[in-house]
Amino acid sequence: MVKVVKSTVVDAPIDEVWQLLRDFNGHDRWHPAVAVSRIEERRSSDEIGCVRDFALKQGGAIREQLLSLSDRDYSFTYCILDAPIPLEGYVATVRLKPVTDGNRTFWHWQSEFKPPPEREAELTRMVGEDIYEGGFSAIKAIIARQKAQARAEPMRRSGPAVAATPAKAVDCGAIVLARYGGPEALEWRRISVPPPGPGEVRLGHTAIGLNFIDVYCRTGTFDLVPPGGVPGIEGVGIVSDVGSGVRDLAVGDRIGYAGPPPGAYAEMRIMPARLLVRLPPELDDTTAAAVLLKGMTAEFLLHRVARVKEGDIVLIHAAAGGTGQLLCQWARALGATVIGTVGSRDKVPIATEAGCEHPIVYTQEDFVARCRDITAGRGVDVVFDAVGRDTLMQSYEALATNGHLVSFGQASGQTAPVDIAGFAAKSAMVSRPNFAHFTDTPEKVRSITDNLFRALRTGVLRPGRPTTFPLARAADAHRALEGRRITGAIVLLP
Repeated sequence: MVKVVKSTVVDAPIDEVWQLLRDFNGHDRWHPAVAVSRIEERRSSDEIGCVRDFALKQGGAIREQLLSLSDRDYSFTYCILDAPIPLEGYVATVRLKPVTDGNRTFWHWQSEFKPPPEREAELTRMVGEDIYEGGFSAIKAIIARQKAQARAEPMRRSGPAVAATPAKAVDCGAIVLARYGGPEALEWRRISVPPPGPGEVRLGHTAIGLNFIDVYCRTGTFDLVPPGGVPGIEGVGIVSDVGSGVRDLAVGDRIGYAGPPPGAYAEMRIMPARLLVRLPPELDDTTAAAVLLKGMTAEFLLHRVARVKEGDIVLIHAAAGGTGQLLCQWARALGATVIGTVGSRDKVPIATEAGCEHPIVYTQEDFVARCRDITAGRGVDVVFDAVGRDTLMQSYEALATNGHLVSFGQASGQTAPVDIAGFAAKSAMVSRPNFAHFTDTPEKVRSITDNLFRALRTGVLRPGRPTTFPLARAADAHRALEGRRITGAIVLLP
């Protein structure tokens, strides 16, 4: 057996570090090697015996089981059940101890396993460096960001907000669209961010949401971002400066936004204050950046466009995607029967866990025929279709009489012109809602986000941990999104 032992000291109190590590399903939020993770059989992530099934960013999946967990001893032990690498008998323990000098934390991580003799050196190095030391560095980076936010907190103040010192232009890193085209058109450059004008704030991003609209902007399908501009319409950050006339926000406020104007792919930016919302303290930055636009979209689609109610039968395309999972969860909570399409068998458990009662692998099954079977020939009441060209007319075929087809995206490409008269055969309603029209006033934004935050707080929505990429690697994140290699949301970290 090989024994790997690593330790470090984290400059934070033990309870603060334990809060990050204790969640057995939370390592995809902080470990750089982990793409996405879920707990099998809907068990709690602190339940002894629960199994986490996670994907690695470089490919492959691992299943690990929680063997013990002690809040008194600040420790947990786990083992590997299945892995693409030969780590036979792998058992590991994480243990924290307080360091009284400076209120810091000693973190001990050790494991034993039996590797093939010819790979002993390679696998020992991988476990010790890539897994353990990589985890140490990631947690320390999170702690450092939290401390930076805490230092900004005392700068909050009520009443008319003004910057503590006269604001000047600042330089920062950003992703710039060099030209319309593929992911390679996204280039890392230095830009200058001016001081905020009247009604504006300047903010420093802590997390940035990646969405399919960013792909449309990059390719020129949407002309929101001209070459030389900065893409991105979703972000979370801290207010660093405020312009004249801003009364509802102050320096140090933690805020989020979703929607135009573009410019989120930058370490700092200017935003109209009226489009920003304060984030509830229980919502961490990375989750907020993953859920704001998708959650706001799910809210207005379900509550304002289709008005889904108990007893409805809905079909949700891309049910394992970021927006799809939220639509499944919320529609199920409203009392609807949820049918969902996914692209492969490995995405079925993800859709099912999100509340999809009837998952359909559309690459292997005729989803129209399956919808008719599930509804005894009646058809579905509502279809939520963000795929576009490849599914739109079949989505109509899956509708019941008086059904509602909601087309809110075109991931597969522009839809072909349709003869609207043909929809009369089912007296079908067809909608093509625009996010901007539901979020163009502070009152609309507040109404939608209040409902969204309530759904998150009460557990109606349970967003999974997003996959993260460094902001400078935005091109790689776009490739992952377009290649359908990622389920759930993707977040860029400055």
